[in-house]
Amino acid sequence: FANSFRKFTTTPMSFPVQKSEEEWKSKLTGEEFDVIRNKGTERAGTGEYNKYYPKKGFFKCRACENPLYSAAAKFNSGCGWPAFDKCYKGSITTDIDDSFGRRRIEIMCSQCGGHLGHVFEGEKFTDTNERHCVNSLSVKFDKGSHKAE
Repeated sequence: FANSFRKFTTTPMSFPVQKSEEEWKSKLTGEEFDVIRNKGTERAGTGEYNKYYPKKGFFKCRACENPLYSAAAKFNSGCGWPAFDKCYKGSITTDIDDSFGRRRIEIMCSQCGGHLGHVFEGEKFTDTNERHCVNSLSVKFDKGSHKAE
């Protein structure tokens, strides 16, 4: 695990997994496409993983299957979205998000650039002092084990 996601950028990024808009639309549902490719947000409290706390396994990017978070990193923050306090090293890329008149840190899959959500610091929920607030539509749970664990 690593908290090495603090690579802030506002420059255009390219990612190893490249697909056309049509290819993404054929792979993802309409809601998934809106969140993952158009940086949308699911309504608070509606996601399938909001209150899901597996003992083992990991969460991967729904679009490209890049492993992102272990089940052990998930915690109950009460925010209405799945929350994680650390990610697998190199799995996340960040960018400054100035939408809605406020500055936030967007988190994206480092392989396909899919929008995951935002990260918040300084809330003291866990020892890492980070809350990765992630859309359920952006991730998929895998009950297997990941080599980083």
